[in-house]
Amino acid sequence: MADDRGPGGYAERLGARVADTEDGGARIAFAVREEHLNPAGTLHGGVVATLVDTAMGQAVRTTTGDGEVPATSQLTVTYLRPGEPGELTVTARVRTRGEHLTVCEADVEQEGRAVAHAVATFALLHR
Repeated sequence: MADDRGPGGYAERLGARVADTEDGGARIAFAVREEHLNPAGTLHGGVVATLVDTAMGQAVRTTTGDGEVPATSQLTVTYLRPGEPGELTVTARVRTRGEHLTVCEADVEQEGRAVAHAVATFALLHR
């Protein structure tokens, strides 16, 4: 099922596009361009962190009800190899959903190769 909310804000301006969402999961497509590179000519780690946080947030939102807002409370990114200009995909999934906290994982891949793996904890705020 598609999520009409999209990544929104910063991630959307960066170029992140929600490719798919399902119950407990989300996939984001991203085109790495020149402006996303660090001085070494590879994908900036902050861009990767934004993408995994955004994808995991989208995955959590597929499991929340009205008035529940996920807020990242912890994020760990393991960078496995440098990203390069071109398309990449971020796949996120909810691992454990509790009453107040939800744990997610995300994988970043480019041309079938792992670029990064992330784990995050989201607090569920009630509004």
